[in-house]
Amino acid sequence: MLKIIIKGEEYFNEQTNEFEDGDTVELELEHSLLSLSKWESKHQKPFLDKVDKSPQEILDYIEAMIISPVYPAEVLFRLTRENIQEISNYIESTQSATTFGEMPRTHGRGETITSELIYYWLVAFNIPFETECWHLNRLLSLVRICNIKNSKPQMMSRGEIARRNRELNAKRKAELGTRG
Repeated sequence: MLKIIIKGEEYFNEQTNEFEDGDTVELELEHSLLSLSKWESKHQKPFLDKVDKSPQEILDYIEAMIISPVYPAEVLFRLTRENIQEISNYIESTQSATTFGEMPRTHGRGETITSELIYYWLVAFNIPFETECWHLNRLLSLVRICNIKNSKPQMMSRGEIARRNRELNAKRKAELGTRG
């Protein structure tokens, strides 16, 4: 979960003849399957594709991410560049200690990932639906792990084994400062 503070707008108080700050708002946001589903139901197109989003679509996704129970509607228009950058960094974060090695390259475009496809993966791998509130990248890592663990191990070709061994040997030579 991400918490951001949005400062209140400055206004002129005619009673005191001074400028004052409006109310500060703390928003709680979650980049999750649930927020993805809300956005896709509104825009009826996949959010995770590589097509650029309009400023309004980005604002709509940020609104779908908000889990704070009560907040003023105009608060989204008070977001600063720093707030947007913080939200963007949060969305791109892996939120996981899991790393994946080099994966074989796939040819072609592949599947378009939508919220319904991710829900299908939850069902297919018996992942509880409570995970729909997890950070989306963490959930996708879990799905990827389930897919790897449930698939048959693939044999490496002789060329791939030789390439990997050359890389490992070069790394070890560099670490130990030897020539061979």
